[in-house]
This record gives sequence, structure tokens and C-alpha cells, in this order.
Amino acid sequence: MTALLQIDSSPRAASVSSRLAAAFVEKWKQQNPGGTVFHHNTSLERLPYLDENAIDAFFTPAAERTAAQKSALAFSDQMVDELLAADVVVLGAPMWNLSIPASLKAWIDLIVREGRTFAFTAQGVAPLVPPGKRVYVFSARGGAYPAGTPFHDFDHQEPYLRRILGVIGLTRIEFVYAEHQAEHQSGDPGAAVQGLARAESALAALAV
Repeated sequence: MTALLQIDSSPRAASVSSRLAAAFVEKWKQQNPGGTVFHHNTSLERLPYLDENAIDAFFTPAAERTAAQKSALAFSDQMVDELLAADVVVLGAPMWNLSIPASLKAWIDLIVREGRTFAFTAQGVAPLVPPGKRVYVFSARGGAYPAGTPFHDFDHQEPYLRRILGVIGLTRIEFVYAEHQAEHQSGDPGAAVQGLARAESALAALAV
């Protein structure tokens, strides 16, 4: 069965990132009418941050985990199961303070798990997520960070997501940016509209 995992992370009702992600998901549904969609908003659902119980459970062999440890990992197990079941992963990830929302990092901490999504080997880190999954990241940004400009080095969002998702085997990643969404940064009242229009054009061109 075809499945898609949609992870939004903005708490805002008018989130541009979430709106773009939703538009792509609707496009995917039209092409996959019998497909399954798993959907979470990490901010609105207040995903749990790792605590001592969960960390201890991570490093306890599965056969030796107590009932309390299994309970501590139950939500993480659900998140991993959905990730593994999905053929396509869609992230609505606004840029906050040059990176990602803390709640999205909480989701990442729940799904990057030794023994389930990656393994340490003598040769290094081996991804355990089956190859071939596609990842689409939709992000609203206050400014723009193109290569060759003084602002490029401030982008800690795309490099981080590419690196951490690559650890578990998600390497087919496409980013769509709605740039200049904070008009006070560009000084141009029309920059936000133009930035969104470019993002919508890029979304329309994506293959599903």
C-alpha cells in the first residue's frame, strides 16, 4: 500500500510552510487515491522531548526492557513505524533562527534510533531505512540564503536536515523555499508575494 508521512512543525494557522506542504499532499492524493496519509503537527501535538527514561530505554536491549521502558518508547516506535511505512515524507519546516523549530527536532530525535533506523558498524554509520523514499521539505524563510551571497553561511537548516536524514538513509531530498516572507528583512513589500509565487511554481513542477 502506498503511504505518505506529512510532518508539519509550525504552530501558526496561516503557516506558509504548512500550506505548501498541504498543497503537495493534495497533489499526491490525486495521484494515489488509495494511499494512506500519516499526518502530525509537531508543535500542535506537543511532541515529547527525550527524557531520562526514554534515553535509558534506547540503550537497553529490546528483550531486556521493562514495561516502563517499553511505555517510554511507545510513541517513538509509532513515529518510526510510520516513517518506515511511508514511500514519501513531506516536511513543513519553517526556518526559525537559521534552523528548524524545536518541535521538529523533537520528532527527529524520536525517529533517529540506533537499531531501528541506523546502526553503528566497523565502517561507520549504516542506514537502516529502506532506500528509495522521497523527501520533500517546504520551508518559509524570512530572507534568502543563496550560494555565493554573504547570507549563505547563515543557512543551518538545509545542511542539517540533509545530514541527519542522510544518517538514516533518506537522501532523495528536495527543498522548496518561500523566501522573503519577512518584509522588514527585504525592504520590499512585494518580495513576500514574489517569494511565495516562486515556491508555488516550484511545487507545481515537482513530480509526485
